[in-house]
Amino acid sequence: MSPHDNTFMAWGFGLVGFAYLAFALTLLRIGAGRVSASRSGKALFGAVCCSSAWGWLTLASVLTESELLGFLASIVDVGRYGLWLTFLLLLRPQKDPLASGGVTPLSKAALCLVAVVFAGQVLRYLAPEESSLQLRGLPMMSMSLSILGLVLIEQVFRNVDPDSRWSVKPVSAALAGSFAFDLYMYSQAVIFGTIDADVQSIRGAVHALMAPLLFVSTSRLGIDWTSRLRVSRTAAFHSATLLICGIYLLFISAIGYYVKYFGGDWGRALQICIVFASLIFLLLLAVSGSARAKLRIFVSKNFFRYRYDYRDEWLKFTEALCAQGTPQEMGQQVIRGLADLVESPGGGLWMKRPEASGFRQTVRLNMDAASVSEEEDSDLCRLLEREKAVVNLEEFRSFPGRYGSISLPSWLQAIPQSWLIVPLIVGDKLIGFVVLLRSRTPLDANWEVHDLLKTASRQAASFLAQMVATESLLEVRKFDAFNRMSAFVVHDLKNIVTQLSLMMKNAKRLHANPEFQKDMLDTVENSLEKMRQLMAQLREGTTPAGTAFGVDLAAVIRRIEAHTASRGRRLELRLIRPAMARGHEERIERVIGHLVLNAVEATDPQGQVWVELDTLGDRARIVVGDTGHGMSAEFIRDRLFKPFQSTKSTGMGIGAYESSQYIHELGGKISVASEPQRGTQVTVLIPLFHASVESDLDMLKPQ
Repeated sequence: MSPHDNTFMAWGFGLVGFAYLAFALTLLRIGAGRVSASRSGKALFGAVCCSSAWGWLTLASVLTESELLGFLASIVDVGRYGLWLTFLLLLRPQKDPLASGGVTPLSKAALCLVAVVFAGQVLRYLAPEESSLQLRGLPMMSMSLSILGLVLIEQVFRNVDPDSRWSVKPVSAALAGSFAFDLYMYSQAVIFGTIDADVQSIRGAVHALMAPLLFVSTSRLGIDWTSRLRVSRTAAFHSATLLICGIYLLFISAIGYYVKYFGGDWGRALQICIVFASLIFLLLLAVSGSARAKLRIFVSKNFFRYRYDYRDEWLKFTEALCAQGTPQEMGQQVIRGLADLVESPGGGLWMKRPEASGFRQTVRLNMDAASVSEEEDSDLCRLLEREKAVVNLEEFRSFPGRYGSISLPSWLQAIPQSWLIVPLIVGDKLIGFVVLLRSRTPLDANWEVHDLLKTASRQAASFLAQMVATESLLEVRKFDAFNRMSAFVVHDLKNIVTQLSLMMKNAKRLHANPEFQKDMLDTVENSLEKMRQLMAQLREGTTPAGTAFGVDLAAVIRRIEAHTASRGRRLELRLIRPAMARGHEERIERVIGHLVLNAVEATDPQGQVWVELDTLGDRARIVVGDTGHGMSAEFIRDRLFKPFQSTKSTGMGIGAYESSQYIHELGGKISVASEPQRGTQVTVLIPLFHASVESDLDMLKPQ
């Protein structure tokens, strides 16, 4: 090592000693060293003191070049690692059923590793000629300590409550940085057979930089580090995965070193081949559903009292159900959600269709199609509806007496991988069931599994029932829209038939009159045009063909006045101000004509019917009034402008509703003022149509 490296190394470890000494004094001030302090607080205080001693001893060994001080520094370094691992182990929730006397399997593993590294350091000092131990064994064991430390940090960070995670971020980052740097240093020593001098020279500076982060976490959480931690199955699963991967990579590294050392000329090539093949194998394990299922079940059985984290399972299941829109997607998610609860690869959903009497397979996931239906009164359906419990087919095949005298359907026996039948119950009614395939790994379907599946199936059944009800409602609305359109068509046809009937009635008396013949041809032509427009409206929907444009309301009212006069009734016109309205001319004429027709029919021949046209702001104002029978306030409030409501014995109650709907479509407004036996006045406001009389090019002309 060069003098420059020695100087940098001395400064770095001097900073370690000074920073951790200040940290230890701070912990003493807040009570970490007291007898009443928590175990995690005592472990933290010990780790900080040991880190300070390690820094001062290493500084002294560098300055004096003493082998004894170097040996003591390495021993303290091992003790420092042991205390930091103890601190991390105490941060973990102590709810491990395998713990005996407070010692968990991870604690045993940490203790064994620390003891092995400690023994290796002593043996290296006493027998320096054993170079293989110094070059390969000790770095590999120290590398294992770093990996274990990273595993514990990951588990602690995942265990903490999300609301308090900001408090442990600094300590997690500090210890992760320290362990990751040591892992890099020792892995290089394993690969190249010696520790990189440059990396070793900056080790003290890197560890000194981590002290402020530890101080920040202490100031946030105090010395009670475990008060805000909770058990997390996800953390246990990820930690177990990370630990297994670390052990696997250590094992492969050892094999690679052995092959390289004894392989001769082919050693390096074989080493690269083994490492590449092992990484591919590790990737296959990582994406394997069976491997994940086995590991998840192992963690749940050996590290937790209960198999499931019900909060996480419930949130995932609910989110999956809410994310889908169509019944097909909903069925897929129901199967996938229930299958994931028991590590099943898939299954099938049987539901009752409206047009069928039994249950048929509607959706399937990784399962063969089954075309046979299960009748509602079959033994299986009666059992599911009566017991409302999950049926274990493996148990049924082994002990059929537990389920009474029922027999399995032949189509179900033809599915060899079938495992569980989960009923879908809404209230007390069976609306379907899910058949799940055998799990990827052996799983004991005990009471906890059955209870979770029963509860989840209740929620899934309610979602499916709501989806079916929504579909039925949409179909009813479609039929309602069709019936409403049919009512409009019948109403328009009735008006046309009435017009033609009146013409035929007068034809017997006036058939030889040339004026009547001309009026008769105009009436037939008008009726034919209305029927063509009606057919176009039926083809294109309720909206009339064409686009809205300016309608001369005065001309429309005059045509209505002429038509009313041809029927022998007088219509008084009060055209105060002409107006152009936006809309469809034929429909606006139909609206005004319907209001006039109602006024004429409600008024005696001696009475008065009038139409007034004016403008009010940016709207055209049309008033149709009469001195007829009138309407009550209750009828106007509760029944007028509603379909199938009419004061006439032969009326259908469609015209007023259609008129009101169209006026509102145009952005207008219709209001009624009426008194019984005194008459009615209907006011219609329609937006005006403003047509530009100048060309856009006129804007470019100079003023």
